[in-house]
Amino acid sequence: MTEDRRRVLLTNDDGIDSVGFRALYDRLTALDGVEVTAVAPADDQSAVGRRLSTRVEVWEHDLGYAVEGTPADCVVAGVESLCPDTDVVVAGCNKGANLGEYVLGRSGTVSAAVEATFFDVPAIAASLFVPPDPDRDWREAATDPADYADATGAAAYLVDHAFDAGVFDQADYLNINAPPAGGDPAPMTVTFPSETYDMRATRDGERIHLDDMVWGRLHDGSLDEPANSDRGAVMADRVSVSPLTAPHTTEHHEALDALAETYGT
Repeated sequence: MTEDRRRVLLTNDDGIDSVGFRALYDRLTALDGVEVTAVAPADDQSAVGRRLSTRVEVWEHDLGYAVEGTPADCVVAGVESLCPDTDVVVAGCNKGANLGEYVLGRSGTVSAAVEATFFDVPAIAASLFVPPDPDRDWREAATDPADYADATGAAAYLVDHAFDAGVFDQADYLNINAPPAGGDPAPMTVTFPSETYDMRATRDGERIHLDDMVWGRLHDGSLDEPANSDRGAVMADRVSVSPLTAPHTTEHHEALDALAETYGT
């Protein structure tokens, strides 16, 4: 390894043997001057957020390392132990979009990127939007690596160019969502996370069903999104790239100051 090579730690939440992960690995390793090491969950860890373990089992894999743990575990183990010279963490390619503000804390893919930023390592999360299809379960879609071409192409392009362009001087991580590959590469739009939130809870005896209504509204055409939101971009068959910051911010609140002063009196 030479000093001018960019060292990529590649992880995900679908598991190290998933189609999208291999598609992104192959796309990144095709870049000149890039060294890719996989540190990814041994099995599916979707929607675990930033759940962290205190000990994980690790074994060597053809692509790097398989970890019996979460995406956040993989990043901590990778950056701190397995790949201490990591220049950028890339998470994906996830089967299923990670769109909207409310998803950022749920997604294992995005959470891996967020975890990296606390090590001051920039990161990119990449996901494939699977359009709703009433005739097919979404899990049966995107079984061909070629389906991920726009998502993996966008991730590789940004790994190759974002550093020299100064993107990570302002953004901690980038959240990419792309439509399934068609003919020509989909154009790219810089976006913000959609603010649409439509979770419902319906009680049925001793059970409560939790439903994300956004997907149904997207399918029936009743969902209206700004063109420059992440969801609006992929609905228009464009690659969405949202530049984001990870640490939670605090603001000065005079009302809370007053309550703190009177606490206990």
